[in-house]
Amino acid sequence: MASRYRNCNHRTAAKVLFLPLLLLLHLLLGEVAGFPDGAPADTCVKQRANQPNHGKARSQPAHTNPFEVVASSQTFHPGQQVEVTIYPVHQDKTFRGFFLQARDANSNEWLGEWVQSENTKTIPECSAITHSDNRDKLGAKLIWKAPQNKRGNVYFTGTVLQDYGNFWSELVAKVQAVQ
Repeated sequence: MASRYRNCNHRTAAKVLFLPLLLLLHLLLGEVAGFPDGAPADTCVKQRANQPNHGKARSQPAHTNPFEVVASSQTFHPGQQVEVTIYPVHQDKTFRGFFLQARDANSNEWLGEWVQSENTKTIPECSAITHSDNRDKLGAKLIWKAPQNKRGNVYFTGTVLQDYGNFWSELVAKVQAVQ
């Protein structure tokens, strides 16, 4: 009878050890995978707002940024659409993800909405748009729509991710020169 309980205790001990190990493995794999389908909505309000929560990885220095974010306009009228483009400075670079927000240039409040397109996900709670897959991208053409009842100035800010550990945050879109 004693040997029967001894085996039962070993099985119980194995289960007690196995479950925490399984949980730890799940957490570690989740940390490595990141958010392949784009940033979660709470990215807008985290302590490091508009930046990925990729473990200990931090934004790269601005002067090393190999990507451009360019807007077709900084002014808007009711319902106007503004094109925002992300592309590499050098054609051999790709990026995996992005997170952009539209903000009122005077109040800094979230403003307007993004038009969802292929391989994007909108976050209407904070006037943001993000990638919806983690495939390499040569560029992204995004459309922002101004509110129907307002005119003013807008700026676009956010992050471009080359990969999980290399990203540039607090980017502000340049405005395309009128030709």
